[in-house]
Amino acid sequence: MSYAVIGGTSLEGWGSGAVVGPAPPNRYGRPSALLRQIPGHASAVFLNRHGARHEYLPHEINYRANLWALKELGVTHAIAVFAVGGIESGFSVGDFVVPDQLIDYTYGREMTFRLPDSRAHIDFTYPFDRDLSANIVATAARLGIDIVEGGVYGATQGPRLETAAEVSRLARDGCTLVGMTAAPEAPLAREADIAYAPLCVVVNPAAGVVDGQISHDEMSAAVERTQAPLKALLGAVIESEG
Repeated sequence: MSYAVIGGTSLEGWGSGAVVGPAPPNRYGRPSALLRQIPGHASAVFLNRHGARHEYLPHEINYRANLWALKELGVTHAIAVFAVGGIESGFSVGDFVVPDQLIDYTYGREMTFRLPDSRAHIDFTYPFDRDLSANIVATAARLGIDIVEGGVYGATQGPRLETAAEVSRLARDGCTLVGMTAAPEAPLAREADIAYAPLCVVVNPAAGVVDGQISHDEMSAAVERTQAPLKALLGAVIESEG
C-alpha cells in the first residue's frame, strides 16, 4: 500500500472495502477504524478517523495509533479530508480548499511518537507536503472542479464549535479556515515520513462570520452535496500518483 485517504463522515461509503493491514491494536493502541481498501484503487486505503460509527470526537481520536497503522502498512502518501468552517469572507459553503499553513490551538493531545529513533524535533516550517498539495490542485483544475489554493487551517480543541469572539481571534491570527483534527495528525505524519496534504470542504461559515447560528442540518447537507466531486477528485489524484 502506498496511498491513504484519512477522512470522516463525507467518505463513509469507502468504509465497506476489504480490510487490509495488520490486525489492531498496534504499539500505540487501537486505531479509530480498520483500514479498508478504497474501491477501485488496489494500492490505496481509507481510514475513518472518527470511527466506523463516528464514535470518536476530535479530542478522543488516537492519532498516534492511526498514523502508526498507516506507517506499518507502508503508506507513503496521505490525503487528509476535513470538514471545516470558513473564516475568510470569500468562502462559500461547498468550496474545496487546500491550505498551506496550520496553527495549532489544541491541548492535551499526544503530539509525538516519542521513539528513540523518531524525529520529535521535525522541521514543520511547511506543515503540508507541497508536491502532493500541488497535485490535488492541478487534478481539480483538470477535472473542472473549483478549488482554492492556500490558506491557514486553525486547529481548535472541540468538540464544541467556536464562539464568535474565538473566530475573530483566529482571523486576527491569520487563519482562514477552522477545524479540529489537523493537529496532531499533520505533525505525526511528518514524523512517520508520510507525505501528507489536506483537502478541506467548507461546510459552514465560522461563528460570527454571518448573522445567525450554525445549522447542523446545513452542514450535513453540504457534506452530502460535495460527496460525488470529492470522491472523483480523490480517485483521480490517487490514479495520477500511482
